[in-house]
Amino acid sequence: MSTASTLRGVYPRLVNQIDRPRRFFARLGDRTLFYGRSLAGVPYAAVHFRREIIRLIAEISMGAGTLAMIGGTVAIVGFLTLAAGGTLAVQGYSSLGNIGIEALTGFLAAFINVRISAPVVAGIGLAATFGAGVTAQLGAMRISEEIDALEAMAIRPVEYLVSTRIVAGMIAITPLYSIAVILSFLASQFVTVVLFGQSDGLYQHYFNTFLNPMDLLWSFLQAVLMAITILLIHTYYGYFASGGPAGVGVAVGNAVRTSLIVVVSITLLTSLAIYGAKLGLDLDPA
Repeated sequence: MSTASTLRGVYPRLVNQIDRPRRFFARLGDRTLFYGRSLAGVPYAAVHFRREIIRLIAEISMGAGTLAMIGGTVAIVGFLTLAAGGTLAVQGYSSLGNIGIEALTGFLAAFINVRISAPVVAGIGLAATFGAGVTAQLGAMRISEEIDALEAMAIRPVEYLVSTRIVAGMIAITPLYSIAVILSFLASQFVTVVLFGQSDGLYQHYFNTFLNPMDLLWSFLQAVLMAITILLIHTYYGYFASGGPAGVGVAVGNAVRTSLIVVVSITLLTSLAIYGAKLGLDLDPA
């Protein structure tokens, strides 16, 4: 019996604590290799699996099976951003009204919706709908040995199952996020103008004044980064799921938890990178 086996048998907790850094870096290396192979397989998937990509685009946008009854990811993300935009208008109008500047509600709609509300809500909706579905699909294929069958048929499983979903997600995120931003704007305007009775011209004046087109581009870039990371995280957990049906459920939970943390982390890091260094105010008289 080796010395390591002897120590593990006598001091199992101590050995596990000492071995924890090695296991952490081993998992990190496995993830890095998987993510690199998935992204490197995008050109191959775009050339050889075009029909599968088209099917996945339809599944992301309008849903498949029972999810199609409620419109898929488009309807879910649209409803979430609609509710977030309306809530922003209600809270903004009420809070600004306490100090007599409720006319600036249009400013909040143009500022917060683009920089914070729409990207975060869209990322959460994507993780909770398509991301969770991807993890469940790949996990079910793993435990039923369908992925092993693909390898036996000389079909690249990572390119066919993971890279195709990355391509489909990148194609679908453009109209999906555009709908999310538009609905958040419409909800804020409807609540402020129709429900609270503010002048439409006054709202449009402050909204158009503070709506920066560059903020829209940065917001779209943030949504793309979120979509890529969410897809990579959920495909990883689904591809390496184990433990039967219960293991698939655990994988879905772990993937959703991780992707939600990543969504808010990307929002924080992009905000620091884009808006943290310069406040947009030049106070130097020289």
